[in-house]
Amino acid sequence: MNLPLVDLLVFVAYLVGVTAFGCSFYFRRGAADAADTFTSGGGRLPAWAVGMSIFATFVSSISFLGLPAKAYVGNWNAFVFSLSIPVASWMAVRFFVPLYRSLNSASAYSYLETRFGPWARIYASLCYLVTQIARMGTILYLLALPMNALLGWSVPMLIVVTGVGTLLYCAMGGIQAVIWTDAVQGIILIGGTLLCLAVLLITMPQGIGQAWTLAVSEGKMSLGSWSLTDWGSETFWVCLIYGIFINMQNYGIDQNYIQRYITARDHRDAVRSTLFGSLLYVPVSFLFFLIGTALYAYYHARPDLLPAEIAARPDQILPFFIVKGLPVGITGLLSAAIFAAGMSTVSTSLNSGATIILEDYYKRFVDPQVQDSRALRVLQGATVALAVLGVGCALAMMHVRSALDAWWAMQSIFSGGMLGLFLLGYFCQKARNPEAALGVVLGVLTIAWVSVWQKRWPLPVAIHQNLSIVLGTTVIFVTGFLGSTLLRPVRVGRLRGKM
Repeated sequence: MNLPLVDLLVFVAYLVGVTAFGCSFYFRRGAADAADTFTSGGGRLPAWAVGMSIFATFVSSISFLGLPAKAYVGNWNAFVFSLSIPVASWMAVRFFVPLYRSLNSASAYSYLETRFGPWARIYASLCYLVTQIARMGTILYLLALPMNALLGWSVPMLIVVTGVGTLLYCAMGGIQAVIWTDAVQGIILIGGTLLCLAVLLITMPQGIGQAWTLAVSEGKMSLGSWSLTDWGSETFWVCLIYGIFINMQNYGIDQNYIQRYITARDHRDAVRSTLFGSLLYVPVSFLFFLIGTALYAYYHARPDLLPAEIAARPDQILPFFIVKGLPVGITGLLSAAIFAAGMSTVSTSLNSGATIILEDYYKRFVDPQVQDSRALRVLQGATVALAVLGVGCALAMMHVRSALDAWWAMQSIFSGGMLGLFLLGYFCQKARNPEAALGVVLGVLTIAWVSVWQKRWPLPVAIHQNLSIVLGTTVIFVTGFLGSTLLRPVRVGRLRGKM
């Protein structure tokens, strides 16, 4: 399934071009404000580019390949996740964007220090760094699998090439390189998706109507069960509630997104870019599901075109169609689009992770008054270190039975505790350190039970693993709220009585 020469040239040209474009920002940056430009772009980036970067950060190679595979094998149940995004984006522009733009810090987790002290900031930032290393490793590994089928290169080689290429422009160009390359990659991704869908529908033996008839007759466009009593399956409501919470995490506490808020020129541009970047994912994910359904109809109508070994691996069906079903040149563009989705996600994690290391660790514990030139070297060194750890994690993923399952389990455990702590600090002003710490402990234990221990100690009603972040976040918030509203007045009253 290797690419023809013309498509290989298109792909290599893209890889070299986007890396060179990102590195060029090293020569455009002013020396006097290099560290600030590296982390925030000096707060001068246009809203459309920031919004496209938010979109490209959200879309990974997992989305590009995984969503069509889900639609091909099953139905549109996973699209419900996208329907939750408008709720989360409204909360972002209503609460989160004003908060983070008002803070005098490039770190999302400095706010937690003002509410609960240094432990909360270190806890959240450490969770973030661990999840970003795991995220980069998962993306690099899962991206290498289809690219191995497309290019014929070895998986370790693809992991290293992707990591090094992304590292080069991240370390040299900073957030400006990340955002502008994200914008380019986002445009390529959308264009490639539209082209792929158009070819699929046009080449149906009996036209578009045949694809629609097959999809509807076999329930391929169903959003899943609407049961209000089944919480152990991926029903409509389980996916919707999970989507609301995971997207609140993305737009409320994830440094990847919050750093975008402060790169915009003003509050109005920050709101525009957030809405644009988040809501753009809804129609694009709609296209991903259309592609999966169209692939099902296409190979249902032409079963002789799909080898049995490919049919048994749904995540390989889209790469197979890209190589065998698209015109020369377009195949190279689609391969570049898949690669773009992975690179944009990794580049964001590298820049945001380096910012956290500088702001939450180096400035906090080593040198609070660090000079700008030294801060820039710390940022570049941290970017290199994170890239090495990400590549190492990706290589380790080759020995894991399910890289995606391992990533989801880790993400739920760490991000659930972070989200609950942030919501407690923001919406419950009476909450203090003891309630917050107790809430985090109980919340993380709840998440671990749902994710890992539920099979050993089950409840009468099964709980789907996706609901771990929902239950964990709720436990942290409720524990902190009750502790601050019910127990604190009792403690205060006792102290006054002793006086």
